[in-house]
Amino acid sequence: MKIRFGYEMIYDFPQPAPMITVLGAHFTRASDIIVPDFLTTDPSVPITPYRDGFGNWCSRFVAPAGRMRLAADGTIRDTGLPDVVMPGAWQHAVEELPDETIVYLLGSRYCETDRMSDVAWKLFEKTGPGWPRVQAICDFVHNRIQFGYEHARATRTAWEAFNECRGVCRDYAHLAITFCRCMNIPARYCTGYLGDIGMQPPFGPGDFAAWFEAYIGGRWYTFDARNNVRRIGRILIAQGRDAADVPITHIFGPNTLASFKVWTDEVT
Repeated sequence: MKIRFGYEMIYDFPQPAPMITVLGAHFTRASDIIVPDFLTTDPSVPITPYRDGFGNWCSRFVAPAGRMRLAADGTIRDTGLPDVVMPGAWQHAVEELPDETIVYLLGSRYCETDRMSDVAWKLFEKTGPGWPRVQAICDFVHNRIQFGYEHARATRTAWEAFNECRGVCRDYAHLAITFCRCMNIPARYCTGYLGDIGMQPPFGPGDFAAWFEAYIGGRWYTFDARNNVRRIGRILIAQGRDAADVPITHIFGPNTLASFKVWTDEVT
């Protein structure tokens, strides 16, 4: 399967503003790229790439005053298969976890493990460890939160999502990640593209998506508490502890987002 993916974002800037973007397909998909999703800007400005502390590719530049367009349009090869299911994936003892996974056991900006630990153990202590426990967490979060773009709030934490029972995909991911960490399962936040390939209409508006990965059975597995079904055609952009680590754009100055489009379409 081939998937065309990309975005167009148009901003208005009253004054020059430095920007950091995390928008390109993740380096783990490099061998799948057919047409690179290079970031382009109009007007053109110098762009400096770098890797952040989680290995994600980021871009730095200064947006001039006025209107600016950010865009990319790429094509990627995909297996066309849904997310992997491995019901037998076991849960590691904390002392046996690889060193690089430990950071994903700890609390973070949007994932307050200290506030959620008692709740998590009351809810999931009797679930089977490993894959069954992570899936039980996804089931709970999927049913707990009511999805709606009108519920979006950039400051909402996992604790608040749990109590408010509403949110968008990032809130589902944050709550599920927090529960996993409370149950001693490393979990990390993922952002990327997720279209409607294999799904039945009606289709929602194009947008970037959030999901998470849990470390069980000796590797990272994809889970999606918002959709709670195995999906086709995910294109990872970045991974981190939570949304604070992987904002699509980070702008150091006043701005207005005038237009926003995202596409993920199977090429036939």
